[in-house]
Amino acid sequence: MSRPELLVLSGLTPPGVEAVVTRIRALDPSVAVLHHDLRDVGRGVVRRRLRTRDDDVTTTVELAHGCVSCTMREDLLPQLVALAGPDGPARIVLHLDAALEPEHVCWSLLHVLVDGAPVVDAVDLRGVVTVVDTATWFDDATGEAALPERGLSDLPDDERTVAQVAVAQAEFADLIVPVDTADAWELARLDAVLARLAPAAPRVRIRELDERVFAPGAARRGRPDDVHAALLRGTPPLDGDCGVRLVLFSARRPFHPERLHDALDVLLDGVVRTRGRIWLATRPDAVLWLESAGGGLKVGHAGDWLDGAGPEVWEAASDERRAIAALGWHPRFGDRAQELVVLSHAADPDEIDAVLREALLTDLELAAGEDAWRELPDPFGWWHTDPCSPAADAVAGPEHRSEEEH
Repeated sequence: MSRPELLVLSGLTPPGVEAVVTRIRALDPSVAVLHHDLRDVGRGVVRRRLRTRDDDVTTTVELAHGCVSCTMREDLLPQLVALAGPDGPARIVLHLDAALEPEHVCWSLLHVLVDGAPVVDAVDLRGVVTVVDTATWFDDATGEAALPERGLSDLPDDERTVAQVAVAQAEFADLIVPVDTADAWELARLDAVLARLAPAAPRVRIRELDERVFAPGAARRGRPDDVHAALLRGTPPLDGDCGVRLVLFSARRPFHPERLHDALDVLLDGVVRTRGRIWLATRPDAVLWLESAGGGLKVGHAGDWLDGAGPEVWEAASDERRAIAALGWHPRFGDRAQELVVLSHAADPDEIDAVLREALLTDLELAAGEDAWRELPDPFGWWHTDPCSPAADAVAGPEHRSEEEH
């Protein structure tokens, strides 16, 4: 029996997302559209809407615990499996709440079990479509507003910014649909950003959407990237356009934790996105993952370097990771390295590079050795956000980006 095709639809603009839903339903009236409204999830209430060819039904779902993960586990994922039954539609659109990041949802589709099996055993995950409002997305992606300030979340512990969600939705897309209108300069700058943020995702206007929406050409099909994979996905332009530029930073010596902490502001001013792996002198075994969007930044634990690790770590590593490590192996530091990709729109690329290099250990500090490095002041917790949050730094236990965020 063939599985129904599943398309994940995301975006911060409800009218734009609804316009795409309307277009898809016009192309194929048999499509089922499932949406969970999470505006009141903090109070344990979720409104589920299911649209099919014949019905449009909204159901109020009460949860024992008001959180996004409970909604996913207790209702959203089981509903998808039920829709995928023998009498269900051949195509399903999962219309995400505006505050949801599609990578997290897709991780759940791939790994959370429903009746003993992941949801992707019941559906054919075709990819992610993200709707971008050309008049507002750039300001959203470079701002500092928190989700609650925009009425997008009522969860007291949700410290994400609108920028983090906007960037994550576009970055993970297999297809981007621009909606609304903006002037020529704003459109050119937005195009320059998206070409570097999601280079493999075609950008298609609503009027041009056709059956291919269910088969994006270079689709990752909802598969999250490994944090140890190459940081540049696809072939983004490396030259500048409209002030937008990719800055590639790499180094083969550790960061001084305190100096790096002081340098983080350079990644928050005039920058759309930063992502990559860092190595702190105080933690020679730990791979730390750093990512920023607009005015928000976070650092978390992403496992261990292969150098000095046991055989089980090597066996668990992907072929790509082992190949990258072997190609760049350092006689003293093994696979340890600083690797960051910074997408800037107003920042000076040379200043970014210079500030980060000043945060590395000096030759004298490097010569002092690892015992001396461990004594350096270290303001980073296992989980760190910037602006600094005592509550965030108090999170106990190592943070694995590939697991904990989903």
